[in-house]
Amino acid sequence: MNSELIFADYLVFVIYFLIVVAYGTWIYRRKKRDSANTKDFFLAEGSLTWWAIGASLIASNISAEQFIGMSGEGFFVGIAVAAYEWIAALALIIIAVWFIPIYLKNKIYTMPQFLKTRYNETVALIMAVFWLFLYVFVNLTSILYLGAVAINGLVGGESLHLIMVALALFALLITLGGMKVIGYTDVIQVAVLIIGGLATTYMALTLVSSKFGMGHDAWTGFTLLMKDSPDHFHMILEKPGPDAPQEYINKYLVLPGIAMYFAGQWIVNLNYWGCNQYITQRALGANLHTARTGILFAGFIKLMMPVIVMLPGIAAYVLYKNGHLPQLEGGSKDGAYSAILSFLPAGLKGLSIAALTAAIVASLAGKANSISTIFTLDIYKKYLNREANEDKQVWIGRLTVFISMIIAVVFTWEDLLGIGGEGGFTFIQKYTGFISPGVFAMFLLGMFWKRTTGAAAIAGVLTGFIMSVFFNEFAPQVFGNETWLYTAFPNGKGGYEIPFLICMGWAFFFTMLIMVLMSLAGPRINPKAFEIDKSMFEVSRSTLALIILTLMILMAIYVKFW
Repeated sequence: MNSELIFADYLVFVIYFLIVVAYGTWIYRRKKRDSANTKDFFLAEGSLTWWAIGASLIASNISAEQFIGMSGEGFFVGIAVAAYEWIAALALIIIAVWFIPIYLKNKIYTMPQFLKTRYNETVALIMAVFWLFLYVFVNLTSILYLGAVAINGLVGGESLHLIMVALALFALLITLGGMKVIGYTDVIQVAVLIIGGLATTYMALTLVSSKFGMGHDAWTGFTLLMKDSPDHFHMILEKPGPDAPQEYINKYLVLPGIAMYFAGQWIVNLNYWGCNQYITQRALGANLHTARTGILFAGFIKLMMPVIVMLPGIAAYVLYKNGHLPQLEGGSKDGAYSAILSFLPAGLKGLSIAALTAAIVASLAGKANSISTIFTLDIYKKYLNREANEDKQVWIGRLTVFISMIIAVVFTWEDLLGIGGEGGFTFIQKYTGFISPGVFAMFLLGMFWKRTTGAAAIAGVLTGFIMSVFFNEFAPQVFGNETWLYTAFPNGKGGYEIPFLICMGWAFFFTMLIMVLMSLAGPRINPKAFEIDKSMFEVSRSTLALIILTLMILMAIYVKFW
């Protein structure tokens, strides 16, 4: 076990860096020769293939909070946390079949544009400003901070600020080339991420096998995990009884059993994958078949992500439980992934650092491009300079990327936002989870119910936020700990909490109720409603085959680990 890098580690990382930069430069020069308009810079319209779209979706999604956070939850809870990845595969099927056709038919390029087209400019401007603040001060900062901390811990723990600046510059280099450069370099990033991640998982499983005296065999290591800690291999947690230990209650508060599948788990995934500029932007510049295939390809990749980002955490738990990871004294879940990496043999640590860097940089680049797109197309072009030409918009887009990255570095330099105190994953959930029910309800009804009004949309965002705050913070004190709506459990801090995903489900329900009632007072068909016909949702045989394959694999997983 060591934390020192040798020449081979540096060599692997430098090769990875040079390949990404060289390929990105080649893509940029070819793109510049072909065209240099706004749609090319922000959306890479018509130039991303299905495999580039799928890879870019995964690269933008997987970052340090997945490697560190989900591995930590695997250490703490077990395979149940994989629901976030596996339900995402189902959510991506829904997005590909039903959401994307509406976006593409109505030539939607940004989420604020959707809100303006379907509702009004007030709704669009409110949400554009909200998303800009969220992406800059929550997502960009947390990705940068958590990524720098993770890599710093792997290289000795004395270069946090240097790593932070290096990550920002690397992401900046890619982002300034536009969405086409991001999309195609993400293919390399995902390849490195998957290869490095699988290498780490393989090493973790062989380490378990070795420590138990069973030789160096990954499959044996996996069977030993299931034998040693069967409680970590159940997808559905049972509701805690009156005598349940606090540790089990804490697990249930994070992943409330079967109930979460009828509540917030769907809202989290459908809102993230279907109503999020950061994600949907990758598919909005393609034709329908290419976009659908790319999204479904991403869903297929999501099926394997728990193997990369969750299984090492379970391996760390078993090793810790049996006295082989003393550095995790006290059961600190956040250190699980780094503890596993400390066992990597000489030379392989560089590959794992490259994989982690690929995940971080791809997420930073994707988020910065989304910030640039929203500000340039939805604020600058509409309110600050309506006469701006193509070149001017691209220039403003690049300037926005540069400024947003500087802001992220400034606010993470001394952790001014307190990300380290709360943890990156918790920090993101805290500031996005309260608004998700309202945003998703606004999009869902806007797409599929022609009667929905702009006033109802504004009321929905406010109701979703208010209901989320109420259920999370005040409901147990007002209505008690046990009602027909929920059960609040002791949180180990002297109070009672309702599981967050249950709170999100009820906030969404009441938001939908308010929006429907308000819209019933308006015209039977809102003049701004989208035209929908059944042909929009028809899929090709190849698309249907990929959907069926994904569903069959998911079914097998849940049958095995229920």
